[in-house]
Amino acid sequence: MNPIVEEWVRKASADLQTAKREARVRRNPNPDAVCFHAQQAVEKMLKARLALMHRDIPRTHDLTQLLDALLDAEPLWEAWRPALDELVSYAVEFRYPGEMATKQMAKHALKKAVAICREIHASLNSDS
Repeated sequence: MNPIVEEWVRKASADLQTAKREARVRRNPNPDAVCFHAQQAVEKMLKARLALMHRDIPRTHDLTQLLDALLDAEPLWEAWRPALDELVSYAVEFRYPGEMATKQMAKHALKKAVAICREIHASLNSDS
């Protein structure tokens, strides 16, 4: 794996570990942070896949835009669109007053992120 791809993977892994750690907190949990870091992990893994393909990495948090850039190489990933649509809202929605994530939302976001990141990681290893 090239150094840029490895850096994206490290950053994604750090976000996923932060989300997992925060999801285990008993006192004063922050479901907003779990949702945010789950979204960030998936975003960075999608960007790792783009980097592996030597494609431009758009400066966007829109997971569906990143997915669209990858569908020619990974057409089966289209099945992720509903999950990515949901996760993309977590990049912004809970960062401002008025909306807060629930513990259940955080659990769901983390579960989706772990599964998607695992699949993307497998594709990185199979193409290297």
